[in-house]
Amino acid sequence: MKHFTSIHDVQDPFELVKKALAFKEKPWQPSLHEGKTVGLLFMNPSLRTRLSSIKAVQNLGAHAIVLDVTKDGWALAFEDGVVMNGKEAEHIKEAAAVMGQYFDVLAIRTFPELKDREHDYSETVLKAFLAYAGVPVVSLESATLHPLQGLADLITIHEHWHEKRVPKVVMTWAPHVKALPQAVPNTFAEWMNAAPFDFVITHPEGYELDPRFAGTAPVVNDQKEALAEADFVYVKNWSSYDRYGEVLTNDESWRFSQAHLALTNNAKVMHCLPVRRGVVMDDDVLDSEQAIHLDQAANRVFAAQAVFNELLSWKS
Repeated sequence: MKHFTSIHDVQDPFELVKKALAFKEKPWQPSLHEGKTVGLLFMNPSLRTRLSSIKAVQNLGAHAIVLDVTKDGWALAFEDGVVMNGKEAEHIKEAAAVMGQYFDVLAIRTFPELKDREHDYSETVLKAFLAYAGVPVVSLESATLHPLQGLADLITIHEHWHEKRVPKVVMTWAPHVKALPQAVPNTFAEWMNAAPFDFVITHPEGYELDPRFAGTAPVVNDQKEALAEADFVYVKNWSSYDRYGEVLTNDESWRFSQAHLALTNNAKVMHCLPVRRGVVMDDDVLDSEQAIHLDQAANRVFAAQAVFNELLSWKS
């Protein structure tokens, strides 16, 4: 594995899950990558991704250096042939190359603006670091995908599923107070489509995901029908892909409640966090024994640790 930007960088996702679980059994292994350095670059706020990545790097004996790019660095230009007579003081060709000289692995997080789908889905920032850094690159979330979350989700399902039969996994849209990106639902769909699961997506009409990520997963617009006999339910909001960035409905009947949970096979309930209580999901679901969102958050450390170990080993 040379980079980690999507599931397509991973030869065997379940082998990576096993490696992450091995780190969970023995997280502190400081002799593995002593003296190496990982740069964590953030272009937007972060709680779990920032903290779990720092802890993962430290568990491997390496050093993590965090840079808030929009606050601590120069404004960057990305276009080829641009005449830099405006606000941008440095081109990504130099900035990424310099960072590549300082770090053994570079990890970057950037959000979409949700205004121009073509621009956001072109992944200009992430692709520039891949092109010019000269070291392995990790996506800490991009406009389209959040692969560390996807790996943590697969780890969590693996831990909680003990039956011999194939589990039914449902991803359900839920309302929110603002427009959110499609990165997490895109990612969950990618990772679930790659697993031997019965995977179903449910959302109101108009919230279809990019087919590249949704794949051939059945889409059911009747939430109750989709939830029937579910073993895992992933609750998540996203804005429209076709009418890009728009909120088409805030139908409160889609807010996940005990009534929804009762339709399932006593399902485990998942969410990537942060979650708006009483908007996306009810308190009595989040506080129930069926909720495993905190397990997902805990597994973010070991997902990151497995990925950074692979890439730091590749760099050796």
